[in-house]
Amino acid sequence: MSPPAARRRWDDRGVSILEFTGFLPILLLIGMAAIQLGLVGYGVNQAGSGARAAARAASQRDGDGVAAGNAAVSGWLDPAVPQPAKGADTTTATVTVHVPSVIPFLGGWDVTRHATMPTDD
Repeated sequence: MSPPAARRRWDDRGVSILEFTGFLPILLLIGMAAIQLGLVGYGVNQAGSGARAAARAASQRDGDGVAAGNAAVSGWLDPAVPQPAKGADTTTATVTVHVPSVIPFLGGWDVTRHATMPTDD
């Protein structure tokens, strides 16, 4: 003899919340990975902008490439802008930024970009 329909309905109560609870860590990890990829892309963009600004400023007469490179990058990325290499024809700047990690147990990433501009002397 089968149980009444009302009795069967109560037997499945709470199953969907258990399934969601089991799947929630995977959803959170996928979301944090998407945010992390966005942060790395932002760090690459900021490092490139800082390198171009540093090279452009250093290629000018009496230009301060280090200050220009630091000013072009968001401060929370902790930019490292060494003095650009100024040659007879070109000036090359390098900027390294540290992208923090939002995923637990992973360190951050250092992103480096270079830019070269003609020297205006």
